[in-house]
Amino acid sequence: MDVISLFDGCSCARLALGRGGCAVKNYYAYEIDPYAIQVSKKNWGEKVIQCGDVKKCIVTKPRKSQFGVDLLIGGSPCQDLSIAKKGRKGLEGERSGLFWEYVRILKAVKPKYFVLENVASMPAEAKAIITEALGVEPIMINASLVSAQNRKRLFWTNIPGVTQPEDKGIVLKDILLDRDTDDLKSLCVTATYYKKNARDFLKKSTVQMVRIGDIGSNAQAHRVYSTEGKSVALSALGGGQGAKTGLYLVQKGRGKNKGGNHHEKSPTVTCNSFEHNNHITDGSMLRKLHPIECERLQGMPDNYTEGVSNTQRYKICGNAFNVDVVTHILSFMKFYPK
Repeated sequence: MDVISLFDGCSCARLALGRGGCAVKNYYAYEIDPYAIQVSKKNWGEKVIQCGDVKKCIVTKPRKSQFGVDLLIGGSPCQDLSIAKKGRKGLEGERSGLFWEYVRILKAVKPKYFVLENVASMPAEAKAIITEALGVEPIMINASLVSAQNRKRLFWTNIPGVTQPEDKGIVLKDILLDRDTDDLKSLCVTATYYKKNARDFLKKSTVQMVRIGDIGSNAQAHRVYSTEGKSVALSALGGGQGAKTGLYLVQKGRGKNKGGNHHEKSPTVTCNSFEHNNHITDGSMLRKLHPIECERLQGMPDNYTEGVSNTQRYKICGNAFNVDVVTHILSFMKFYPK
């Protein structure tokens, strides 16, 4: 099959197609982030044809294959639509306005199937505009059903019969690295924890995040979550100590101040060294997620994004599709041999 992937990122759509057993003849990727392109090339080489800026995509007639273009897929930028952005400009914004490039190419290519992904938190007006432009109602799928990440996304597609994936019951602790992650320092929790055990919160829902405190402010980047629940949605942007991944109580401590039997408050922290007093509660420590753990949250193989800086790895993961969600959606395509 011939595939055009717009806003391709690190080619997670190609990963989903392969995972679903789809025979890909040509995969044309439109992407401008040099680091995402570098990751794509590392993993796929010439199997992904890099085409550059989506705004420079000129299509005068459908590409020739047995059935024309079989699939047009992409997740147009969400920054001007997401509630995380103040003063957002919606579909008139510089980045989210690239949605209209998707529409332009969709009309020119006339693929057999198409898939568009974007955030579920967009304004109702923007959702209605996209729905009218594409002519199909979206389906909301939370990646928490197939991963340890709470990530709600809308998918507009003409693939018939798409249903919700089966809940695999995965929580964050299921995907954590077993080894120590020396390159990620722990932090001190300065607020008191909720008094109930994390498992008490899980009784309410199997897909929710379990928030247990914060580190000095109520800002999202300073909130602390338990590994007994889901992670927050990975972000490509954002600042603060929990930028891009969130903060979590993970792995056992190995320092001097491991805390006592009282699990509701953190011990006093007198040093910023990873090796000494940065451990809290029952010997666990507080840190953001490792890039490999972020890859697992998005359904990528371990070290898929390796080869660029950790900063870029986080950004690439935050911008990516959840591979298992997209694999599930594409599994409903008819006619193509698996």
